[in-house]
Amino acid sequence: MSNVVVVGSQWGDEGKGKIVDWLSERADIVVRFQGGHNAGHTLVIDGVTYKLALLPSGVVRQNKLSIIGNGVVVDPWALLAEIEKIAGQGVSITADNLQLADNAALILPLHGAIDRAREEASGANKIGTTGRGIGPAYEDKVARRAIRVCDLAEPDTLPGKIERLLAHHNALLKGLGAELIKAEEVMAQLTELAPKLLPFAKPVWRTLAEAHKAGKRILFEGAQGSMLDVDHGTYPFVTSSNTVAGQAAAGSGMGPGAVGYILGITKAYTTRVGSGPFPTELFDEIGEGLGRRGKEFGVNTGRKRRCGWFDAVMVRQAIKLSGIDGIALTKLDILDGVEEIKICTGYRLDGQEIDYFPAGQGAQAKVEPIYETIEGWTDSTNGARSWAELPAAAIKYVKRIEELIEAPVTLLSTSPERDDTILMRDPFAP
Repeated sequence: MSNVVVVGSQWGDEGKGKIVDWLSERADIVVRFQGGHNAGHTLVIDGVTYKLALLPSGVVRQNKLSIIGNGVVVDPWALLAEIEKIAGQGVSITADNLQLADNAALILPLHGAIDRAREEASGANKIGTTGRGIGPAYEDKVARRAIRVCDLAEPDTLPGKIERLLAHHNALLKGLGAELIKAEEVMAQLTELAPKLLPFAKPVWRTLAEAHKAGKRILFEGAQGSMLDVDHGTYPFVTSSNTVAGQAAAGSGMGPGAVGYILGITKAYTTRVGSGPFPTELFDEIGEGLGRRGKEFGVNTGRKRRCGWFDAVMVRQAIKLSGIDGIALTKLDILDGVEEIKICTGYRLDGQEIDYFPAGQGAQAKVEPIYETIEGWTDSTNGARSWAELPAAAIKYVKRIEELIEAPVTLLSTSPERDDTILMRDPFAP
C-alpha cells in the first residue's frame, strides 16, 4: 500500500485537520515533519473538538503511533501542556503511542523573547510572526548552536552548548535593549525538563524504516502551506521551514522514494494570515462573508484570516513545487449563495500577462489578478457525500478548477464533519 503526504497548497489554513483525521483512521503511523506550534489543526470526532498544535493528528485515535520528526522545532513546554490538555479530553498519550525525534531542535523561552523583540523593533516592516520563537529556533539549528532533544540526556556537554547559544543571543538582546538571559537559568529549566521529555525521545528514522519494511501505512502531516515555504513562498513573508512535500523525507529521516502519494489540501477560495502579498484579497462584503461563514480565525492564535477568490495560478505553482498527485478541495459549502464567483487565471505585471507567481518581493506586491467569472449556485452543498447531491454549477466550478491547476480533485469536503466527504480516489491505494 502507498504512504501519503499531506501538504497545504495555499497559505495554510486549508482544512488539513479534517482530511488528515479522515486519512489517519486508515494509517498505522502519523508523522509531523516540519514547523512548530504555530500551526494548529482542528479535529471533530464524534462531536468532540480537538485542537492540536504540535501533536500529530493520529494521537486522538487508538492503536496509532504518532511521530514528531526531526524537521519540527519543538517547544517542549508547549508539547507537555498539549499532552496534558488532550489527556483532559480522555486521550492518553505515552511513550508507547508518541515518539519524538531525538535529533529535533528545541524552542527555548529565549527564542520567544528574541522573536517578539525583533518584531517590535521592525515597526512597519514586521513579518507577522506569531512571536512563539519558531524562526529563531530554526536559525539556531542552521547555525549549529541549537539545543536538541538528545542534548538533555548529556548533562556534561549541555553547559558548553548553552554558553555558545547565549554568546549569540545575549549580544542581540543587548542591542535591542531587552533583558539578557542567564546561563544558569537555562540550565535549570532544561534539567527540570529532561525527565519529562526524554521518555518520548527515539531515533524515529529507525522506527519509520522498520515500519516501511513491514508494509505499514505512514501518513506524513504537513503544517502551513506551500506559499509559506521559506524557499518557494512569498519571501520574506513566509514561515521558517520548508513546507513543500519534499520536506516529508528530510524532516522524518526517510528516503524520498518512501513518501508515496502526495495530496494537496486546497480551499475553494483563498485565505492568508499575517503580512505579505495576496493578489486576490477581497476588501468588500463578499470577503467579509467568506470569513464569517468559513470561521476564518487561527486555531491557536485566534488571528483573523484575510479572504479572497481562488487563485489558480498560485495553486498550480504549488502543485508543481510539491509534485502533488491530487488535491482535496475543502470548504466548497462556504461559497453557497454567492451569485458570481471569480477565479484568478493569470496575473498582470507591469502591463504584461504572466502565468506564474514571481519570486521578487516587489513583483509579488504589484501583480494584479486576471479573473474569470463563473456562475454561482443557490442550493446548499453542505454535507453532500456524492456528486449527485451537488448543484450543477458547483460541479462546473470544481471541474474548472481541475483544468486550471492541472491536477485532479481526489477528495471533496463539504463540511467540517469527517464523513461529509466525496471520494474520487483513495490516496492510500497503490
